[in-house]
Amino acid sequence: MTPPERVQQALAALGLPGRVRVFDEASTHTAQEAADAVGCQLGQIVKTLFFMAEGRPTMALVAGDRQVDTSALAELVGVGRKKLKMGTPDEVRDTTGYEVGGVAPVGWPQPCDTIADESLQRFDDIWAAAGAPNAVFPARTTELVLAVNAQWARIVKDPA
Repeated sequence: MTPPERVQQALAALGLPGRVRVFDEASTHTAQEAADAVGCQLGQIVKTLFFMAEGRPTMALVAGDRQVDTSALAELVGVGRKKLKMGTPDEVRDTTGYEVGGVAPVGWPQPCDTIADESLQRFDDIWAAAGAPNAVFPARTTELVLAVNAQWARIVKDPA
């Protein structure tokens, strides 16, 4: 089963109606590329960011037009800032089953701490990576956050 097929299976299991879209020509590797491919605002692209918090897998869902504030995230998950690290490509693959650039917020082999930034609440509909650097899926913002058992919090830097 390909990673996008695994994402589609996870969406169905969670009761989410979104259908994975795989692009032959377009890349969705970056938030801007994904927004261009689907024709939405940059902020409607969900960046699924993977961290290790003192060895504990942590997922942050952040709007494509925002940057995570690692100090705020570290405080929220109860570790010192220096104990919160971006996952290495191996840690990302081993924990999520996806490669960097296509990490979906669904279909992980095991659950982890999941935080959704409050700035996503600006949008009714969002798009997230679907397991490959050329695949995405649409979702209702609140439905996706509930489905992945995410906690809403403010974890981004103020926009410039």
